Amino acid sequence: MIARRLLIAIVGCAVITIVAVVGFGAGIDAGLFRGAVIRFLSAHAGRPIEVAGALHARLLTRHPELRADNVIIDNPPWMPPGQMAEIGEVSIVMDVPWFDRRFGIVSLIMKTATLHLMRNAAGYANWQWTSPDVPPSTGKLPILRRLSIPDAHVLLDDQRRHLQFDGIVSTDGADGGATPRLTIRGKGQLNGHADSFEIDADPLTAASHKIPYQFQFTERSSGSDLKGHGALPQPFNFDIIDASFDAAGADLTDLYFLTGVTLINSGSYKLSGNILRRGPSTLFTDLAATIGQSDARGGVTVDVSSGRPRLKIDLKSKFLRMTDFGLRAAGRDPGTGPPLFLSNATFKPSTLRLGDADIQYRAEQLQVGRVRLTDVAAKGAIERGVLTAAPITGEMLGGKIRSHMRLDARTDEPKASVDITVTGLKLAEIGAKDPAAPPATGLLQVQVAISGVGRSVHQVAATANGTVTAVVQQGAIRDSLAEMTGVDLRGLGLVLTKSQKEIPLRCAAGDFDDRDGTLTAKRLVADTEPVLITGEGQIHLDTETFDLAISGHPKRVRLFRFRAPVLVKGTFTHPSIGVQARKLTLVDPGKAKDADCAALESEVGRN
Repeated sequence: MIARRLLIAIVGCAVITIVAVVGFGAGIDAGLFRGAVIRFLSAHAGRPIEVAGALHARLLTRHPELRADNVIIDNPPWMPPGQMAEIGEVSIVMDVPWFDRRFGIVSLIMKTATLHLMRNAAGYANWQWTSPDVPPSTGKLPILRRLSIPDAHVLLDDQRRHLQFDGIVSTDGADGGATPRLTIRGKGQLNGHADSFEIDADPLTAASHKIPYQFQFTERSSGSDLKGHGALPQPFNFDIIDASFDAAGADLTDLYFLTGVTLINSGSYKLSGNILRRGPSTLFTDLAATIGQSDARGGVTVDVSSGRPRLKIDLKSKFLRMTDFGLRAAGRDPGTGPPLFLSNATFKPSTLRLGDADIQYRAEQLQVGRVRLTDVAAKGAIERGVLTAAPITGEMLGGKIRSHMRLDARTDEPKASVDITVTGLKLAEIGAKDPAAPPATGLLQVQVAISGVGRSVHQVAATANGTVTAVVQQGAIRDSLAEMTGVDLRGLGLVLTKSQKEIPLRCAAGDFDDRDGTLTAKRLVADTEPVLITGEGQIHLDTETFDLAISGHPKRVRLFRFRAPVLVKGTFTHPSIGVQARKLTLVDPGKAKDADCAALESEVGRN
């Protein structure tokens, strides 16, 4: 969270200032002149320091006091040239070591301070005391007993977390009480959005290296609230943290402004969990999220010991609904069209380039439009901006689905390739109003092999190129439905009498070419004993619409037949069926022939 990062940065600045001023005191005590003293300060602080105002020291006492006016502290050598801090007045009171006590800092006060805090993409920061290339010291820093930095102007540019903060931060560890608590409050603009935070911690006067240091925090930005509590088991080592948190808001992506973690747009959410940080490894446990009607739980481990973040993600859901994600779910979709069947939830390609990951995900139920998948399992990995998911498995309409996916996000125009195989899907379970009398039965096999470009499922489909094939085995179809594809008197009679009679479906197959998001039927055939059914047309994935014409060709004599194809129109979510009336034929001799089912299924299967 931004509050924790600012706290670490401010403490880093305080440590640098303490060391610099202590060095100043040592220089004064050694009788050095002003110029030599300032050079002495710079050498001890590891960065240039300028003191434009007065230097004061009161050293011959149990609590030596040092004060410097108009202090400027520059960036360290591992950062670009520039100023880290401009401080109108610095005052420090120390506790000298004695037989029963160690060296300590009684108080540090910085007035009229402006802090320019920077961290680059590699993790190098100007508030770090030593170079990140040098192993950190294992020694214990002296505990500060009072810290006061009223109304400091803080400018944070964190390129690693893509965070920019400009605001006022006040730190106060002494309010006049017997055991004053440490409070840090901030308010300003975080990435262009209003942000406020507060940290309330144990009194500094009671802090000890022997007991954990307790704190609690709250932060608000962009309609999201983050709160929690925790402890520093080794005060004040920020590489070791135990904490728990709760977050809630209108859109999951707004957590970016509080945590620096990039997530996708969503509906209203609640999120909770625990954080266990140990040096380069951070473990998120007991994660529990509800997003609209969806849920997720599990854990995430982040390891940065190699210099590049490596995540291990293991999540589960009882129910995941795709319409709970995306701009429409967040109420931020500028479009006015109907809801999309294919998710338009987008991601930032740069997110996949920030680190690598091993991913496992399971869902008891996954809702995609009107289709529900069960027992979904996915295993994947992210390596240098390339996401692979192999395999993704699940069950759908009585059949099984298995998929492999690759997403190359090394550029800002991600390239995706998808290979999906569906086997044993039961036609009887597809949209039947009466499950006991479905319009068609049989086992459907589907093979999808496409590639496209985009930042969402919908964008990839809308630009896709490849093939889609389908074959029905062991099928049957309602007699009235087959006859009505030819729009004849017999078919009309079967419909009017509500006949439920079924006839064998000898074979059915479809073969589509996908070019730039448009599926064009190369072959669309369904063969029954009385009617040979053929089709033509297109399916547009960009607009998610049908434009198909289905024609029935009778194999026997039919009376009063319209040579009129049945038109399948509308959208994926709301399809429509109509008839394009053409020529009325009083007597159709019915000369259609049986399809060569074996050859048809073999050819479509090869494609």
